Order: sequence, then C-alpha cells, then structure tokens
Amino acid sequence: MARRRKKYIEPPDNNERWMVSYADFITLLFAFFVVMYSISSVNVGKYRVLSESMAEAFESTSAKAASQDINENKESASLPIQIGERPTRLVEPIKLTHFITEDERRDADVSKELKAERRKLEKISNEFKLALEPFIRDELVSVKKTDLWVEIEIKSEMLFSSGEAALQLKASPVLRKISEVFNETTNVIRVEGHTDNVPIETIEFPSNWDLSAARAASVVRELIEVGIEPARLVAVGYGEHHPVASNKLAEGRFKNRRVALVLISESLARYGIKDNERLKLLSK
Repeated sequence: MARRRKKYIEPPDNNERWMVSYADFITLLFAFFVVMYSISSVNVGKYRVLSESMAEAFESTSAKAASQDINENKESASLPIQIGERPTRLVEPIKLTHFITEDERRDADVSKELKAERRKLEKISNEFKLALEPFIRDELVSVKKTDLWVEIEIKSEMLFSSGEAALQLKASPVLRKISEVFNETTNVIRVEGHTDNVPIETIEFPSNWDLSAARAASVVRELIEVGIEPARLVAVGYGEHHPVASNKLAEGRFKNRRVALVLISESLARYGIKDNERLKLLSK
C-alpha cells in the first residue's frame, strides 16, 4: 500500500521585519538628540578646563604609546604572530578642578563679615530684651532687630512731660540700662524723636520738628553723661511724619509719641569705619 506524502506548506511571509530596523533607527535618533542637547548646554569654563586636560592626557599617552610601539616592533620579529585584537590601554580619568575666581573669593570674605555682623546684632538684641524685660512687659519699651540695625523704642510719656523736651527723673533708669549694653559695642547710635500730628506752637518749640529734635538731643546728652562716646551719637527729629499708628485715635497718638534709639550696623555707619571696609560690607 503506497504512503501518502504530506503536502508541503510554505511558511507565511513575516511582514513585520521592518519593525526591527525601525526600532534601531529610533534608538539611534534618540541617542543623537541626547548628545546634541548635552553639547548645547556646555559650561564654557569647565569645557575649557576639560579640553586642556584631555589634550595633555592624550599627548602624554600618545607619546608613551609611540615609544612602546617602537619597542614592540623591534621585538615583534622574534615573536609569533598574535591572533586577535590587542588590549586597549585605559587612560586615567580626568579630574576637573574648579578654580576659585577673585570675585568668588571676595564674595566669600564679604559673606563671612556680614554673617559676623548679623550674629553681633542678634547678640545685642537679646541683651536688650533681657535688660529691659520689665519695661517691655509693661509695653513702655520695645526691641526690634533687622540685619542692619537694632531699634529700642521708648514711649515719650516715660521720658518727657507733654509738650516738653526736658527728661523726667523716671527716664534715668531705662536710659542707664540701655547705655550698659551700648558700652559693650562700638557701633553708631542714632537717636530719633517722633511726635503725633497735634500741632504745637510755642516760643521754645514753633513746630513738632523742633520738639522732636530737642527731645532727641536731650536723650543724646543723657547718654553722654552715662559714658557713651559722643562721636557715636546722632540726634534726629522726624516730627509727626513717620507715624506707626493712626493719629485719629488717642491710642494711635500715644504710640506715635516716641523716641527710638537705633544701633546701626557698621556697614551703614558714616563715621567709625573706613570706606573700603564699608564697600566690602555693602557689596554683597
């Protein structure tokens, strides 16, 4: 009995072979754009250092390779023929060094000086809060601090009678407490007089300008009496033109009648610091 032959069935054509080539092409295209992007954002300074380092590395390695090739060529006549590729020489990784510029060095020095000045003002502010704690609790004195000064604000009623510029006896204790902290520093002290907007017109004080300036001068004289160096003191009268509250209410007018003693950062002092030192402090 004859055996039947199986019919040969040809395998179907694979119409998706193009996907392999397409995937390879997309991968290469992605790698190309990644390289182009990385090249487009080159740091000029670091690129210069990299290129110089690479040039030096390749010059030294090429010279060594050339000398080694000459020696190997001399010995190759007596050696058997080598099959396969020679091992690749590894070049030591290039270390990029960041060179500190003069501007960066100056900024670092300025930053250190500013940080030291701010720490000094912070310490002084804390000392004032500790020394004046009873007056702060009674809301007669307040202490404020910024990066450029420390301000002690005293209500005028604690220092002066209404419409007067002569210090009362009860003003002495608080000013002596303040002067004890001032004596630990060399910073300039600005004494600012402020009033409310109620007009005053007397023979002694024709305006609030005159009254505020006279009150600031009285505080300056008292500070000199308790040992503060006169060259550190400044008296300023602002009148009613820098209120901290509304003058429409009695409570607001009470807050506006005040004397502020401002311990100035050395970077802002007109006297007591050299111009080049001031520029260094202010250049940051």
